[in-house]
Amino acid sequence: MTGNQAVVRVENLHKSFGELEVVRGVSMEVHQGEVVVMFGRSGAGKSTVLRCINFLEDPTSGWVEVDGIRLTGGHRTRAKREQIRQLRIRTGMVFQSFNLFPHMTALENVIEGPVTVKGMAPEPAKELGMRLLERVGLADKAEEYPIRLSGGQQQRVAIARALAMEPKVMLFDEPTSALDPELIGEVLAVMRDLAMGGMTMIVVTHEMGFAREVAHRMLFFNDGIILEEGTPKEIFENTRHVETRKFLDAVL
Repeated sequence: MTGNQAVVRVENLHKSFGELEVVRGVSMEVHQGEVVVMFGRSGAGKSTVLRCINFLEDPTSGWVEVDGIRLTGGHRTRAKREQIRQLRIRTGMVFQSFNLFPHMTALENVIEGPVTVKGMAPEPAKELGMRLLERVGLADKAEEYPIRLSGGQQQRVAIARALAMEPKVMLFDEPTSALDPELIGEVLAVMRDLAMGGMTMIVVTHEMGFAREVAHRMLFFNDGIILEEGTPKEIFENTRHVETRKFLDAVL
């Protein structure tokens, strides 16, 4: 069951790259324990919104709030940089490409954040790291380097690494799109398990089976705006917009 409290709030978010406006006035809220899936064609703005939520991209205008920390786009002052750091500590991010440190073992990758950012002592960090590797089914790979792991295993290590910071919300940017088809299931299984455990999640994905099963709400992005929003049942069975239907017919 989702809580009433909004963990993430986005208000009138705009993002332009030069002349090109890719996000055009997006507003949304995500509540505690809620799983929100953002879907739509490539270039529709969904990944940009995700990257604005943890300030990997600076919004052109509008504001983002995560766990009570509110930030507007624009100039970065020293005080704002510290706020961005605080906001990022509260958001775990999992990318398309796994972005693991190649010179570190799986366990070292997982505990790097807690040790360097939070100042956790090595022993408790190792215990935490092993617990999280076990949670994603990789306790036996703790001492392996990324090059020795499959894409699916690397992505599961990346999820464990994001969880190690004990985030309030997990952001997933097409986490399975770089994987071979037979490896996608193992990553989705970990994400399903997180969702069932009550983790607040925003997921950009084309995996409609996962969305139908796990999402509380789905947001269809089209040309920089949220064109349609609803429960999976509403989206799949009572689509209101022709564009949404066209997209679903193409991917289902």
